[in-house]
Amino acid sequence: MLVASTTKAGHKEWIGLVILVLPTLVVSMDMTVTYLALPVLSTQFKPTSTELLWITDIFGFFEAGLLIIMGALGDRLGLRKILLLGATAFTAASVLAAFSPNVFWIIMARAVMGIAGATILPTVISLIRNMFNDDKQRTFAMGLYTTCFSSGTMLGPIIGGFLLSHFWWGSIFLMPVPLIMLLLVAAPAYLPEFKHPDTKALDFMSAVTLIAAILLIIFGLKQLAQDGFKLLPFVSMTAGIALAIVFIQRQRTVTNPLIDLELFKRKAFNTSLAALFTGLFSWAGIFIFVTQYQQSVLGLSTLAAGLWLLPGALGSILLCMLVPFILRHLSRSNAMALGLAVMATGIALLMFITSNSLPLLVVACFLMSGGCGLTVTLGIDNVVATAPPEKAGVAAGISETSTGFGASFGIAVLGSIWTAIYRANMPADIAAAQDTIGGAVEESARLNNPGLLIHAQEAFVHSTHITAGICAVIIALMAVKVKLTD
Repeated sequence: MLVASTTKAGHKEWIGLVILVLPTLVVSMDMTVTYLALPVLSTQFKPTSTELLWITDIFGFFEAGLLIIMGALGDRLGLRKILLLGATAFTAASVLAAFSPNVFWIIMARAVMGIAGATILPTVISLIRNMFNDDKQRTFAMGLYTTCFSSGTMLGPIIGGFLLSHFWWGSIFLMPVPLIMLLLVAAPAYLPEFKHPDTKALDFMSAVTLIAAILLIIFGLKQLAQDGFKLLPFVSMTAGIALAIVFIQRQRTVTNPLIDLELFKRKAFNTSLAALFTGLFSWAGIFIFVTQYQQSVLGLSTLAAGLWLLPGALGSILLCMLVPFILRHLSRSNAMALGLAVMATGIALLMFITSNSLPLLVVACFLMSGGCGLTVTLGIDNVVATAPPEKAGVAAGISETSTGFGASFGIAVLGSIWTAIYRANMPADIAAAQDTIGGAVEESARLNNPGLLIHAQEAFVHSTHITAGICAVIIALMAVKVKLTD
């Protein structure tokens, strides 16, 4: 076991950081790489609509549900050990997905990849926390982590599109294997092991209760986003919240709590979690409309839409890497408030788009993703820095879970608001067109009715205006709250 040092990191730690960002890039790309593959997989395997949904959703579903547990295991068993186990499982599942004989095995492989991803993200953050004890160095390292994560989500569809145009469908699942293999070879030499000697055994009942609570809530949110306000999502989320309350009560009584509730008494910890939640709530909730706007309103091809998202990725990279410079002039709270303000500005610009506003959209995405990147970098850094080193894994898991919940809530809540406004502005006698903008495009072509498409595009833009306005106000209020905590 290594004891954390207060000295600055040397060349070995910086090489270790480069090794750590490899799995971060891989996991983030795998979250989105299947988006462009769905038509190919549909042709190859003829899956049902539910099976097709689970191919994309099951990865994030299991990842979000297990982040805190895997972070806690890292604290107890060793961060490097858990990272390497997760990376090995991720590689094996990637190969299984690539050579799956049917949809069932693809879904199972994606589930294992999600579980493995849950071991990778919190342990990477925890290792960064323990390797870089100098505030400036650690913040820069977290900025690189956030940069790789956000870049990966953007690059996933683009790389996936390239592979699918040159190779068979399984190539998209083999994409991460070389990078993971490099991690497995280099990690023992450059990544130290961290494990606190006094950490107590994992409380099995707490772990099961927490996993069930998170999965039920996330499942309910996904059903809410898919089907609207119906009984199943309400029951699922209610059961999840009830189990979450049971979990919290247990943490107050057991001798070896999974999560130290004292962490939530720290102002910086809570404020950072709230900022992370709000940032991802807004970014994920709005971004799904950006991609639909590109293709169904502007008429861009899938590849062109992906390429026009690159300025947004550039904005995230730029502001993440400028974090150390920004902190020379602003406090951490003010810098995080700045990130939220930039993000609010970008989303507010979406209130002014028309049916032909690609330049404005590019600027909005640049600001939106850049502000989100700055907020997430500082938020995660603050969360793990506030927690003691021996609880860095759990703290990292909590921070990642907060962003996961934020994204799920954003898609469900903002998606429901947008859908309600869109449907209210569409003719009720054409069900497919009233349901989604994609349905309107298909119905317009089938009925040879260009007027229907124009009407749907106008309704889409109007719905986006209102949803973006609501979202911008929410972020602005959070920016004010963060600034007031300084």
